[in-house]
Amino acid sequence: MNDLEIRPAAPADIPAIVAMLADDPLGAQRESPDDLAPYTAAFERLVGDPHQHLVVAVRAERVVGTLQLTIIPGLSRRGATRSIVEGVRVRADERGSGLGTWLIEWAIAESRRQRCQMVQLTSDATRTDAHRFYERLGFEASHVGFKMSL
Repeated sequence: MNDLEIRPAAPADIPAIVAMLADDPLGAQRESPDDLAPYTAAFERLVGDPHQHLVVAVRAERVVGTLQLTIIPGLSRRGATRSIVEGVRVRADERGSGLGTWLIEWAIAESRRQRCQMVQLTSDATRTDAHRFYERLGFEASHVGFKMSL
């Protein structure tokens, strides 16, 4: 992975990030790569929040992966700070290269640097390959998640 760099996402990275978010059956249903306006507005909110870390993995000046790391201070667990990993994506032509592992390892290391006591993530119930990937990296399926669309 010596030829890879993980860096904060920049506005110019938005099209590549959105393309990766849309590049699977679930993402194809909920993302709109042809209209970047809502993503640009969301990006501006993210970069203004010091608890949000939207990063990209770059190889040969090409965005090949992304994830968002959110740091959440809390009262539970004796005032523990936790991090949440979201939106992990790797370009289709880079899958299986170890890049996903490298991104998650970055998120864990950054969580430690931010003094988090826990890293958590969610994964859609249909993403069984992703579940095996996260379990291989040491994550445990410990909770049942609930969502409500507003």
